[in-house]
Amino acid sequence: MGKIRFTSHRDVARMWERALRRSGLPMAFSQGFSPHPLLSFGLALPTGCESQGEYLDARLDEVRKDEIPLAALPEVLTELLPDGVSVQAVAPIGMAEGSLQQEVASCTWDLEVLGVAGEELEERIGRVLAAPSLIVQRERKGRPVEDDVRPAILALTMTPDDNGRFRAELATHPRGVRPGDLLAAFGTDVVLARACRTHQWIWHDGARYEPLSMSGLAAGRAS
Repeated sequence: MGKIRFTSHRDVARMWERALRRSGLPMAFSQGFSPHPLLSFGLALPTGCESQGEYLDARLDEVRKDEIPLAALPEVLTELLPDGVSVQAVAPIGMAEGSLQQEVASCTWDLEVLGVAGEELEERIGRVLAAPSLIVQRERKGRPVEDDVRPAILALTMTPDDNGRFRAELATHPRGVRPGDLLAAFGTDVVLARACRTHQWIWHDGARYEPLSMSGLAAGRAS
């Protein structure tokens, strides 16, 4: 949250590597000339966006992993990370768990826009949901391409304050849609003022849950 949202995904990864080294945790490292801690990050957060639910998997040394006081880790790691990044929960997972990039099927976003609000915003949301297809131009591998983003828009709802804010649930597979891609379908006069990813969802057998549940830590990942 805050100014740290302008940090790129790659720099966030480096930030975590430094914090874990300083923590003294018995990390497992890659082989080769330049070993680095074995970390697996979830979906990249677009630069400039905030989040209340990011996740990463960290592999620990098999011999020493049982020495780690998991309950103390959130506070320890938060002290080693920049302002705006706080560790909410830590839990063990099995080696057979799928990767976060593959498992997360959709994300919920809280969005605030400029240029349209109130009834006009509600009408545009209705038009977007009613459209059979929504072709927008976005960049892929440095080239502009046209994509139909409508299949990835799972839900759009107004928030109670009715002040240019709404909530969106966007699919991540087969091709993810970012808030900027979504707003391109609203019209050129709509400008994104703030975007916050609030949830990432794993779907199994028609039910959805978070990679790491804050109530009971049932799903068992580290965030």
